[in-house]
Amino acid sequence: MLSGIRTAINSTVGKIVALGVLVVIAIAFAAGDITNVRGSNQASGGAAVSIGRTGVGEAEIRQDVQTAFSGVRQQQPTLDMATFVTQGGFDQVLDRTINGLALEAFGEKVGLAASKRAVDGEIASIPAFQGFDGKFSQTAYDTVLKQQQLTDRGLRTDIARDMIARQLLAPTAGAAQVPAQLALPYASLLLERRQGSVGFIPVSALGTGTAPTDQELQAYFTRQRARYTIPERRVVRYAIIRAAEIAEGAKPTAAEIAKAYAENSARFAAREKRSITQIVIADQGAANQLAAKVKGGTAMADAARAAGLEAAVIPASEKAALATQTSAGIADAAFAAERGAVVGPARSPLGWHVVRVDSVEAIPAKTLEQATPELTAELGKVKGQEALSALHDKLDDAISNRATFDEVIADSKLTAQATKPLVAGGIDPDAPAQPDPLVALMTQAAFASEPGDSPQLVQVDADGSFAVVGIGEVRPAAPPPLGTIRQRVAQDLVIDRNLRAARALAVAAVAKIDKGTPIATAMQQTNLKLPPLQSLNATRAELARPGGQLPPPIALMFSMASKRAKMLEAPNRGGWYVVYLDAIQEGNARGNAALIASTRQGLGSVSGREFTEQFTAAVRGEVGVKRNDAVLSKLRSDLAGSGAAN
Repeated sequence: MLSGIRTAINSTVGKIVALGVLVVIAIAFAAGDITNVRGSNQASGGAAVSIGRTGVGEAEIRQDVQTAFSGVRQQQPTLDMATFVTQGGFDQVLDRTINGLALEAFGEKVGLAASKRAVDGEIASIPAFQGFDGKFSQTAYDTVLKQQQLTDRGLRTDIARDMIARQLLAPTAGAAQVPAQLALPYASLLLERRQGSVGFIPVSALGTGTAPTDQELQAYFTRQRARYTIPERRVVRYAIIRAAEIAEGAKPTAAEIAKAYAENSARFAAREKRSITQIVIADQGAANQLAAKVKGGTAMADAARAAGLEAAVIPASEKAALATQTSAGIADAAFAAERGAVVGPARSPLGWHVVRVDSVEAIPAKTLEQATPELTAELGKVKGQEALSALHDKLDDAISNRATFDEVIADSKLTAQATKPLVAGGIDPDAPAQPDPLVALMTQAAFASEPGDSPQLVQVDADGSFAVVGIGEVRPAAPPPLGTIRQRVAQDLVIDRNLRAARALAVAAVAKIDKGTPIATAMQQTNLKLPPLQSLNATRAELARPGGQLPPPIALMFSMASKRAKMLEAPNRGGWYVVYLDAIQEGNARGNAALIASTRQGLGSVSGREFTEQFTAAVRGEVGVKRNDAVLSKLRSDLAGSGAAN
């Protein structure tokens, strides 16, 4: 229930309890909450899963999976339910449900509870429920609950469950201390040194061979259909409303300018600015002496230094501005004096001021004609913003009343445009290029809705410009006709054919090496022109230094037995590696305090999660968990099937 709201607040409890391992699911649950469930006390026979005395029905789990899927799909618009389920989404939602209810049941058993006042505080801390002043807003709270189809009671129940889980998990999640003796063998592993060689059989070394026939191409294309499938594409229909264009039609009239001139008469009247230098002294007697020196011809700066003070310059300011920096009386005196005159001492809350008038700038009044350009720009900006806001509200009201894209465009006499069929990132697969940021923004909005949904209003510029965005044609994910990508398919077929041949050569080389043939000889016996062997002589610590990911052949070498060979496919179907480990020199970190300390720190960063997993598993065993595998299997199949159909 909380997942829709928690997206904005990054709940750490959701991260701790989800216990997920799949990246695609982590996107949904990293900001999620363990308590996205609505358990009820029912017999286990009618529940899909029972945790203690609480049962969760098939409909509740289905809804939770749908909610989680929607969260992931906001990040991956092309994801379908079938993929979500097969990649582990269903199982992780189920585990999260079980974990949440098990922790709640165990918390109640040991006397943990969340008071109403604590729940109130938690609600008030959620940004989505706060107003512009940063404080809790009942209006915002009611609006969010309505948008998310939540109830106050259900939300409070979920938050209370979340707080109980946090109380239980905080001690285990924070257990990051690892004994030195436990860290020693891991630290010693970092000092382990390995020596070996890596050979490579690239697919390019096998040439192109005979050209594939039409029949071979068609068969290969059919088998590799998924490789060439273009993700779902959508035509984005839109109309852009530019703030500048709206402002052009909202220019002020002569009467409006004259009215604004009259209302701001003081602003355009003649005025004066003065700059001053002042010295502020706490004692009146000292101020009198300093004023006498300055009036006698001593420079202000010199007089100030002699008194251990510093003269301050206030640049040209109008009388009101000067009063805020000194006092009203001092400003009156400064504006009554001549240029070069010394005023004071005069008192303010800061002390006694000795002031010299440095400059006097007379600013003449502005006539209506002179003020017109300035007022035209100001009034035009205000009227343009008001007109833009009014149009936005009008369109928003129409969309709220279920108006279609065509109806919205026609009613407001807007100009509609349409893109070519685009994938979620705003790219046209038929002409791949860096997408236009504006088009990409509107495409993202189009993929966030479903065909048949109302159009959306999407801001496209900081000046308030926005677009009406709707969905046009939707092309399901499918490969293009073979004839349009024949050359690419032929190249892929040759690469795959060569990859199989390279694998066979790698298998033969590994067999020879394991029987005693040197790796250099075994690679030469492939009768291919191959890259030279690459030698390795390094420790784990040397390879673990920051700066990049460990190459797969090197990682394989550090998981092998010595005097053995193994093979590994290269990335991107590039060929096959043959890896031979010649020798292992064991490390010993005993006495290396710095290495042991850093190893303890590294292990400590994951030990809390390990303890949390073990604790949660123990809690599940304590409260008792029963799964109705028949119901769960059918639900999983139903969801996967519906996703495939869609």
